[in-house]
Amino acid sequence: MDDQRRRACILNYGASAWAFEDLARQLADGLGVDVATSPRAYNYVLGAERDDLPGPNALFVDVDTIELAGDKRRLAVAFRAGGVPTPETHLIPDLDAAREFVRVHDDHEWCLKYPIGSGASGHRLFASDTEVPKEWPAPYVVQEFIRLERPEVYRVYAAGGQLFGWLVRRYNDGRGSPWVAHACGAYWETLSQIPPEVMAPAQAVFVATNLFDTFGCADLLRRPNGDWVVLEVGTDGLFTQVDRDLGDPTFEQELLARIRDSFWLRFSRLQRGGA
Repeated sequence: MDDQRRRACILNYGASAWAFEDLARQLADGLGVDVATSPRAYNYVLGAERDDLPGPNALFVDVDTIELAGDKRRLAVAFRAGGVPTPETHLIPDLDAAREFVRVHDDHEWCLKYPIGSGASGHRLFASDTEVPKEWPAPYVVQEFIRLERPEVYRVYAAGGQLFGWLVRRYNDGRGSPWVAHACGAYWETLSQIPPEVMAPAQAVFVATNLFDTFGCADLLRRPNGDWVVLEVGTDGLFTQVDRDLGDPTFEQELLARIRDSFWLRFSRLQRGGA
C-alpha cells in the first residue's frame, strides 16, 4: 500500500487550484496521499489544465466525465439516452426559438438553466419576454419548472458501485429563492434512508453519467403527484466540487470514507487491467 500511496495523488495546480485548496487537503488526509502539482500514475483531479491530463486509466474520475457533469447541455443528452426521468427538458439552438417555444407551450412554467454554472448560478424563470444576457451559451437549456408548496431538493450519492446517503435541501421558513441552493440560503438535513422508489432513477443517472463506480451526487425533486425526477449530477474537479458543508459531521466522515474506498478500489482494478 505504501507504494500505491506514492504513485497516487490529489492533483491540484493551475489557475483554479486556489478554489480547491481546502478540499485538496481534506482528501489528501482522508485518502492518505499527497497533494501534487504534476500528474502521477493515479490522480484525483481537482485543479488542472485539461490538455495536460493523462488518459482515463490514470484518473479516478476521468476528465470526460468531469466535463459531462459540469455541462447541463451534455447532461440533458446523457439523461435522455440513459432513460433517466427528468423534468421536461429541451435544447433549443437560439434565443428567438426558445422564446417562441415557451410562448406556444404556455401550459407549463419554464426555466432557463445556465448550462455551465453551479449552485443554481444564472438560472431564471423563463417567459417569452425574459431578459437574457447576450453571451448566454447555446444551445439554450429550457426546462419545465416544477413549482412546489415547500421547495426542497433531495440528494443521493454514489461511490464504488453503491448508492448511499439521503439528504434534503430546503429553507427554514419554507420560502426563499425558487432555486433551492445552499448558496441561496438553503440548509441541509440528513434523512434516514433512500426511499425504495428512488433507487432505480438514482442508479440510472449514475450509470448514464459514468459516475456509479467512482464518485458523484445527484439532485432529485418529487413532483406534487409523487413521481421522482432527476435535476442534475455533480462530482469534483476542474470546474466545481461537491458540497461538503452539510451540517452533519458523522455523514461528512462517511462521505470521505466512501470516496477513499472507491478511490483505492478503482486503482486496484486498474492495476489488474480492469476498467
